[in-house]
Amino acid sequence: MHWLFLVLAGLAEVLFAFCLGKAKLAAGSEAISWYAAFAGSAALSFYLLNLSLAQLPLGTAYAVWTGIGAVGTALVGVLVFGAPLSGPRLFFLSTLIGSVIGLKFVAH
Repeated sequence: MHWLFLVLAGLAEVLFAFCLGKAKLAAGSEAISWYAAFAGSAALSFYLLNLSLAQLPLGTAYAVWTGIGAVGTALVGVLVFGAPLSGPRLFFLSTLIGSVIGLKFVAH
């Protein structure tokens, strides 16, 4: 269950980064709405991360959380915001994904 909390926390991190990206492109009340969504998703992410720490080591949980956030945010950047996707970028995202998976297998 704690790994589920951690994965959901990482996905909420992707959501708060997405909200920041949308807020940057918005103006007025629309931007305020995106910033409010950012605050809510950030709070949810930290709450779920905290729940996962009841059973997972801090270093492992933090690395996995940031890894999910980094990979997810990079993919959102490509799919939603039109960021370029090059061979080297794919390579390093793949190594990051492999590292996150590896940390799950070596965590106690």
